[in-house]
Amino acid sequence: MKETTVTVRRCDFSNAADIKAFGELLNAYIADEMGGGKPLTPSQQTLLTEKLDKDYKSAVLLALCDGVYCGMLVAFENFSTFTMHPMLNIHDVIVLKEYRGRGIGRKLLEKIVETADGLDCSRVTLEVRHDNLVARNLYASLDFKDTSPPMYYWRRELNKDDFKH
Repeated sequence: MKETTVTVRRCDFSNAADIKAFGELLNAYIADEMGGGKPLTPSQQTLLTEKLDKDYKSAVLLALCDGVYCGMLVAFENFSTFTMHPMLNIHDVIVLKEYRGRGIGRKLLEKIVETADGLDCSRVTLEVRHDNLVARNLYASLDFKDTSPPMYYWRRELNKDDFKH
């Protein structure tokens, strides 16, 4: 396998190529066996990028391999009442199948930790499926670990079947 040059940078929501890559990467993730959802339509993608750009404190990173969009990380800033500092929660880590195993996920995670440190965050959090051993091993290698005491990830669905504005 030839050496790949990987670049990680923030998504520029004013750049048409970044917006297109965002939608394609997100849909690839949704369609993946670990995603298990319904791909977004072009109008949903447009609405989502507008919301992320204007309405939410998001950190969206794009990975490019030799100039090709191959991965993405989406995180959101929140605030910890316990530490009285901001925190980042990683919501999505995406690497296209054909680019996996090249250290792209690691570079995305290293960049978001660097970003969080620059924002004076007290921590970076994430959720991972129990059956995603590759991701769990990657996260553990970067010092992510279960909380002490261990926590459960629970949710309550609110019947928002359609992506609406």
